[in-house]
Amino acid sequence: MAVTRLRALCLAYPEANERRSHGEPTWFAGQGKVFAMLDNHHHGAKHLAVWLPMPPGVQDSLVKVDPERCFRPPYVGPAGWIGVVLDERTDWELVSKLLREAFLHVAGARLRSRL
Repeated sequence: MAVTRLRALCLAYPEANERRSHGEPTWFAGQGKVFAMLDNHHHGAKHLAVWLPMPPGVQDSLVKVDPERCFRPPYVGPAGWIGVVLDERTDWELVSKLLREAFLHVAGARLRSRL
């Protein structure tokens, strides 16, 4: 259910598309960069989550404010990405806001203007 909802939110962005990357559903801004990647217990993770690229400083703030829900994901965490746990208590308002931030962070000017 969470994956279905996440997919719908991601595909609502202009020219967003889904492809598999590293064995997981991944969403791209047009033909450009990744703005969301599913972590479906990847490499034994304890939770279902979404990983999102963020501007500098956002990751640290989110992990401090809500360490139960937000985390620094492996591999891409050093580049500022944030992981958000998708469980029975998912804060979909937060996920929606962060998806928008991630899309704006990686999308080109033409796609950003369409928001």
